[in-house]
Amino acid sequence: MEIQGKADRVELFRFDTPSMRAFHMTWLAFFLCFFSWFAAAPLMPIIRKEFSLTDAQVGNLVIASVAITILARLLVGRLCDQHGPRLTYTWLLILGSIPVMCLGLAQDYFSFLALRLAIGAIGASFVITQFHTTLMFSKKCVGMATATTAGWGNLGGGVMQMVMPLLFTALIYFGLAESQSWRLAMVIPGAFMLVTGILYYRLTQDTPEGNYSSLRAAGRLAKGPLKKGLFRAAMEDRRVWILALAYGASFGLEITMHNLAVLYFLDEYQLGLKEAGLMAGCFGLMAMFARPLGGWLSDRCGLSGGLRGRALLLGFALFAEGLFLMLFSQVSSLGLAVVMLACFGLFSDIASGANFGIVPFINTRAVGSVAGIVGAGGNLGAVLSGFLFKGSMPWSSAMLLLGSLVAVCSLATLLMQFAPAVDEGLVQAQPAGVS
Repeated sequence: MEIQGKADRVELFRFDTPSMRAFHMTWLAFFLCFFSWFAAAPLMPIIRKEFSLTDAQVGNLVIASVAITILARLLVGRLCDQHGPRLTYTWLLILGSIPVMCLGLAQDYFSFLALRLAIGAIGASFVITQFHTTLMFSKKCVGMATATTAGWGNLGGGVMQMVMPLLFTALIYFGLAESQSWRLAMVIPGAFMLVTGILYYRLTQDTPEGNYSSLRAAGRLAKGPLKKGLFRAAMEDRRVWILALAYGASFGLEITMHNLAVLYFLDEYQLGLKEAGLMAGCFGLMAMFARPLGGWLSDRCGLSGGLRGRALLLGFALFAEGLFLMLFSQVSSLGLAVVMLACFGLFSDIASGANFGIVPFINTRAVGSVAGIVGAGGNLGAVLSGFLFKGSMPWSSAMLLLGSLVAVCSLATLLMQFAPAVDEGLVQAQPAGVS
């Protein structure tokens, strides 16, 4: 079905149109999910001491936090195609808030591991964010719209690195023990998720024309389950898997660094918890503007070079990301390390934004399925990279190896083939930007 009434501009200061309500609610929901997803990461020095965790167990927790997201993103992509993003996001927020608030009930490594695994499912929120934004914005600005909602959502990772240690310290100040403080701190992001789930249901709709239920009643949307052929077509498209590989090399490494950055600064540079959180937060804050920049650049490259231009931008950003990760792993100065990590974050976010500047054009009949597969690739990249940090290899060596692999992965974008420009949905008029 061709959705009518899509917005041609991202008007940041409006909330009175279906498109802009969806825009603001999707990035806010993803922000809270991303914040909650890794809220325990900056507190891991305290948790590691309380549970006497080994490096291998810390590595297992890193893997657990992203492993279930692979399956969740594949499932959520299909649920979006079938039931629409509004109901899918509502239930993900409400159900996902439960393990977040319950994480403080963990009493040992195994119960903590099980809850971290369950929390990983809220990482599927990214797919709904991208899908809902795609339904609301036209080809003129879809790259920027999807990248901005994702980038502002990813900002939750940077804010989390700074806020959670401060919240923990504040609870200590009011007389609570360390064990009580980190547990109580986890309740707060979970509660915000629960409230946002209710608001999402009340304030948004699936498309500019209405919800899936009303469109089906009007005969404008097929009834029944999603046709298997559409999901299969997405699975069999080589371009989808190249984008999934690229997303694993960009977003996958980004969330790995969100899990490990505080511990790395703590151990390598002997910083305190608050100082390490601030250093790690500089990396996460890149998402506020870098991912939207990637989407904006993708839309501009699409004007002159079509999807091939978008793919070349993605390849360049991946190569630069890998280069700066290698440099970060080798520097010994704290100041240089922060700069290199920020540059790594800059290009990883640009690559992620450029990636989803391509996704909406791959298979317009199964955007949710394509987004789910590509999004799952991001978490698969995080899982595989996580194994490098649970063995005997020094973390700096693991990062050097990962940076090299990312640089090699950038070459895969050259293998993507597209239809002639007339079939790519290229917009000849100058695309509208953010206003």
